[in-house]
Amino acid sequence: MTLSFWLILLAVLAYGLLHSLLASIRIKAQTQHRLGPTSERWYRLAYNLIAIGTLLPILVLPLILEDEEIYIIPFPWVILTIAIQLLAVVALFIGLRQTGITSFLGLRQAFLPEDTTPPRLVTDGLYRYVRHPLYTAGLLFIWLIPIMTWNLLALIIGLTAYIFVGIYFEERKLLQEFGSSYAKYRQSTPMLVPGLKSNRSHPIT
Repeated sequence: MTLSFWLILLAVLAYGLLHSLLASIRIKAQTQHRLGPTSERWYRLAYNLIAIGTLLPILVLPLILEDEEIYIIPFPWVILTIAIQLLAVVALFIGLRQTGITSFLGLRQAFLPEDTTPPRLVTDGLYRYVRHPLYTAGLLFIWLIPIMTWNLLALIIGLTAYIFVGIYFEERKLLQEFGSSYAKYRQSTPMLVPGLKSNRSHPIT
């Protein structure tokens, strides 16, 4: 493993730590306490903008740092992997439409504050099969990249770790928001892999 590998991995882990903290219930509550209740309207949008702005430099690192190739998926297998990647992109958009793209981005909260529609626990569509279809699609896409280098591997490992940390914090918030409804859904629906039943019967604390 090269020095670039460890630099990229550390950069992604630092990125994940920052955004896990920003996504936590405590930090959001502290922000609302300091900036006032109206800050909640803008929190999701600001969070996404910060996430994008800080991720872009990290995505550039694999391109500018010294790198070595690990493997290339040969023909005809590369056709299969690219096809699965395309399906993952389609699943990503379907999942976003189910949960509401504007809400996911934070636009609805920021620009339609008069919308008092209570949040709905989505358990149909793709969410019938896994609790986090967006993460499943993302993991499929990044791990099936046809050309793998040490720099890309560091980026993918870091993003994978970030996804699992993100799931932990996200499920804590969902349990707090939906209570027993989400607890029951969590018991009956796999986290990421369809058909893989969860053995966990206690909520995240």
